[in-house]
Amino acid sequence: MDCGRVRTLVHRYCAGEENWVDSRTIYVGHREPPPGAEAYIPQRHPDNRIVSSKYTFWNFIPKNLFEQFRRIANFYFLIIFLVQLIIDTPTSPVTSGLPLFFVITVTAIKQGYEDWLRHKADNAMNQCPVHFIQHGKLVRKQSRKLRVGDIVMVKEDETFPCDLIFLSSSRGDGTCHVTTASLDGESSHKTHYAVQDTKGFHTEEDIDGLHATIECEQPQPDLYKFVGRINVYSDRSDPVVRPLGSENLLLRGATLKNTEKVFGVAIYTGMETKMALNYQSKSQKRSAVEKSMNVFLIVYLCILISKALINTVLKYVWQSEPFRDEPWYNQKTESERQRNLLLRALTDFLAFMVLFNYIIPVSMYVTVEMQKFLGSYFITWDEEMFDEDTGEGPLVNTSDLNEELGQVEYIFTDKTGTLTENNMEFKECCIEGHVYVPHAVCNGQVLPGAAGIDMIDSSPGPGAREREELFFRALCLCHTIQVKDDDDVDGPRKSPDGGKSCVYISSSPDEVALVEGVQRLGFTYLRLKDGYMEILNRENGVERFELLEILSFDSVRRRMSVIVKSITGEIYLFCKGADSSIFPRVIEGKVDQIRARVERNAVEGLRTLCVAYKRLTPEDYEGICTLLQAAKVALQDREKKLAEAYEQIEKDLILLGATAVEDRLQEKAADTIEALQKAGIKVWVLTGDKMETAAATCYACRLFRRGTQLLELTTKRLEEQSLHDVLFELSKTVLRHSGSLTRDNFSGLSADLQDFGLIIDGAALSLVMKPREDGSGGNYRELFLEICRNCSAVLCCRMAPLQKAQIVKLIKLSKEHPITLAIGDGANDVSMILEAHVGIGVIGKEGRQAARNSDYAVPKFKHLKKMLLVHGHFYYIRISELVQYFFYKNVCFIFPQFLYQFFCGFSQQTLYDTAYLTLYNISFTSLPILLYSLMEQHVSIDTLRREPSLYRDIAKNALLRWRVFIYWTLLGVFDALVFFFGAYFMFENTTVTSNGQIVTTNTHMIFGNWTFGTLVFTVMVFTVTLKLALDTHYWTWINHFVIWGSLLFYVVFSLLWGGIIWPFLSYQRMYYVFIQMLSSGPAWLVIILLVTVSLLPDVLKKVLCRQLWPSATERIQSTRVRGQDRLPELTLLASPQSPSPWAVWLGPHTERGTPTWPPLAGLLHRHRPPGPAPHGWTADGQASGPRL
Repeated sequence: MDCGRVRTLVHRYCAGEENWVDSRTIYVGHREPPPGAEAYIPQRHPDNRIVSSKYTFWNFIPKNLFEQFRRIANFYFLIIFLVQLIIDTPTSPVTSGLPLFFVITVTAIKQGYEDWLRHKADNAMNQCPVHFIQHGKLVRKQSRKLRVGDIVMVKEDETFPCDLIFLSSSRGDGTCHVTTASLDGESSHKTHYAVQDTKGFHTEEDIDGLHATIECEQPQPDLYKFVGRINVYSDRSDPVVRPLGSENLLLRGATLKNTEKVFGVAIYTGMETKMALNYQSKSQKRSAVEKSMNVFLIVYLCILISKALINTVLKYVWQSEPFRDEPWYNQKTESERQRNLLLRALTDFLAFMVLFNYIIPVSMYVTVEMQKFLGSYFITWDEEMFDEDTGEGPLVNTSDLNEELGQVEYIFTDKTGTLTENNMEFKECCIEGHVYVPHAVCNGQVLPGAAGIDMIDSSPGPGAREREELFFRALCLCHTIQVKDDDDVDGPRKSPDGGKSCVYISSSPDEVALVEGVQRLGFTYLRLKDGYMEILNRENGVERFELLEILSFDSVRRRMSVIVKSITGEIYLFCKGADSSIFPRVIEGKVDQIRARVERNAVEGLRTLCVAYKRLTPEDYEGICTLLQAAKVALQDREKKLAEAYEQIEKDLILLGATAVEDRLQEKAADTIEALQKAGIKVWVLTGDKMETAAATCYACRLFRRGTQLLELTTKRLEEQSLHDVLFELSKTVLRHSGSLTRDNFSGLSADLQDFGLIIDGAALSLVMKPREDGSGGNYRELFLEICRNCSAVLCCRMAPLQKAQIVKLIKLSKEHPITLAIGDGANDVSMILEAHVGIGVIGKEGRQAARNSDYAVPKFKHLKKMLLVHGHFYYIRISELVQYFFYKNVCFIFPQFLYQFFCGFSQQTLYDTAYLTLYNISFTSLPILLYSLMEQHVSIDTLRREPSLYRDIAKNALLRWRVFIYWTLLGVFDALVFFFGAYFMFENTTVTSNGQIVTTNTHMIFGNWTFGTLVFTVMVFTVTLKLALDTHYWTWINHFVIWGSLLFYVVFSLLWGGIIWPFLSYQRMYYVFIQMLSSGPAWLVIILLVTVSLLPDVLKKVLCRQLWPSATERIQSTRVRGQDRLPELTLLASPQSPSPWAVWLGPHTERGTPTWPPLAGLLHRHRPPGPAPHGWTADGQASGPRL
């Protein structure tokens, strides 16, 4: 090992980077380091091929089968099929094999086709031409042949072929603009910066002569994080070390804009690029319905095993009597008789398992997946949830949680950009205790003319002008705003007074508002050019400041700073941030006056920032540079080391003043929160803002009401009392009124009830979550939760991103295990969005990180009302009915098989023909329930919007509780008893013919095993289908077509199956059975009578419940029948009525609901119903109102 290598190791160890092995070293242009530098160690990296496909031609079948049989249901039916092949079972292997083959084949074809499309896209991407530098010349080759270390040239409007470190560009300042719409959906231009020591290399020869190595972290998927450093070798013995961050990284998939060309070196290629790493999906979330469905499956599996066990025992009890053996049609061979008793019992047990296995619905999982996938389009196609201002509509990132939208009990919402517009307007500033407002907003009116200042309090004293200008310069310099170039703007930009006007771009609307506000006060930020920030002062003179350092903002510090140097050589550190992070670091200034103004503005709902500064000597700055450089070049724990460095630098400040910015409440945010509270949902606001500002917003959006008693659990109060005393005092307060609060806590029906609102800040939350000194860490949490449960609303202010996730997790894991929803618009909301059961991102102005990491995305907060109260309500109702119906119809199907064994000596004789066993679930009864689960609407959309309290009827998984599950199961058992014994007793008066068949004395109809089974099966198919018809609350011609078409299909199939001698069958046991059955008058009577008797209990139950114990939903359904459209006893939302947005007429229908299937709008003929034009339609049949 040479001296250079030893020196590098010692340097890394001394820098605290003993874990540096987690990094990689890249040799730019594959050039070895100069002699005496770090030893050259060749490294192996993947090529640049992107492989998004899962399968190859060779592994498709085995891999796909393995993945499909990992599902419990598929594996279960595979075992049943194998059992049928191995032992002598009463049913053909086809009865289990064909449905399983159908499910597996359909899924494999779908997945294979999708993977083939991915292969095509991968090949097109991997074969794209790329220009790279080789021996000082440009060479063109395919993208897949790129290697780590290659130097690539990318031209304007081209996409970066891999992840590159930005070396240089055609721009003189070493910058370039890119768009990352294909990565994170953001279409705005982002500025990236070349490495300082390479930005002057503009030709291929210059770049080819570069000697450098790059050390960076191993590949990881975070698009917005990158840590590395570059060592540039020159004639000197020691290399120049420069830090590398995300601003130097050009990501694969991004597109170069407004820059002629750039050069970069490949550091991550192929499947190691950040784009490829983001192909991996987030952790899977499971809905409450899915969990209930799995529990029900386990219950039915236990029922199946019990049935098989009971029949096995009873068989041997039956055969223990003399002269009782296997029936003549099921005689055993001598070798089978001589088998061990346990082996015979096991064989019989497995045979009964096969006979009864259809109680487990094979097609339910496929139907549920189809319902979720197709149903998710109802959200994306909803025109009412489309925002014309932004041109954005709702997004569904996962369809697995559709029904969970109907079960939400807690909503955790961000404030800025979610409840508010994130459209900031500069209102005023306070400098040394004196308040200034710009002319443009004086007295609340927009005034034309030049920029200026109005003093709204006492005149400042001597030296005020100098402090004013220093404050304005601080606002002009302390930011990361970019100024849009002239070639990016359509036409010249001039201010109304003819002066200079700039177009500012920033990821933070606050920064833009402050810079635009100070522009109206006489100081204009012009641009950053060649490392100098230029501002235009009041006298129209241009001032230049060299930008030395930027101490970037982060949500933990809640502040940012810049270090600049004036032309005269003075060095300043300007710092701005939240008052809680600035005031503790201030040693001079009029703190009391400014604090009073900040608190007053916060109470009025304005966003406040404080501004401070300090002068630095050259020695101070040199020490800061050394401190920052050591932190910036660190590969391990760089963020932690930078934070420690910032803490040391940002202290001993002089307070200059504060700013106030208004962020208006979003349209209908208050109405949305009010509706959600009436729906029984608790709404919590989690924000990083100060308490007064957040509380004012909560009052504005009616989260807190006039009669709400606010309880504070804040750092200020904890300074006066201990946490223990405060918590117990709050607990006594809320529990004293808990009796009245639980009556109707969130309905909003009465303003007389005492309700509470809790306010807690981040510091107090940390104390609550911290284990107690006596080791009983959970006590304070439980007490805190008890207080929260009895509060109508909770405001959490001064929250760090991880604290937001902690709050969500705390509620999610509480003893009630409520369903939680988190909604936010910024990167600081991602942690709570991922933690909640349902995460919703608002497509806002602070990027798309929240929308990318969410389960659903909406343009505005107001759209949450319809997503939950309408879409969520329908999704839950539909899939709950689907699950219960599947189990019900399979109980109806299998219980007669169980009863039949008591009449055939437990011989495992099947009651139904093989064709009926095979097609019952996949053909005869599958399509009606799928259509029902997509289109059913038990009440209208307008009713759900006007009556949010209906959401409570389905809360806490109401339709999949054990009581409802047992009802559906017992209903299936009752219907099965009616099918079986009704057919049995109706044909009891029979005689036996010489060939063993049974003939009725009055009709001479042959009545054997298959006729009896066919009769039971026919009654069953008609009953389960007509039950679904009874449960349908809205009809279109599609419903009629599917329901009556399914019954017609069964009749036609049975006629063909029994009316033709099929040559591929070894036996013709069903020949003429169905036709002969229908030719009998008693058979018709039996079918009609038994179907009526089977449906009667369900009809009586519905009638009695509606009359004696009606739910809110049933009361509304009843009032609609009587011509009313609302419940008198329920308080309506104060919103105007509007025609249904889903007024898509699919044909004549009843008045029991409104059609709601948007996909059919473009596929089927839309026409008017007969009669006068309905509300929202013109006389010619065209929709005049909004429609989906």
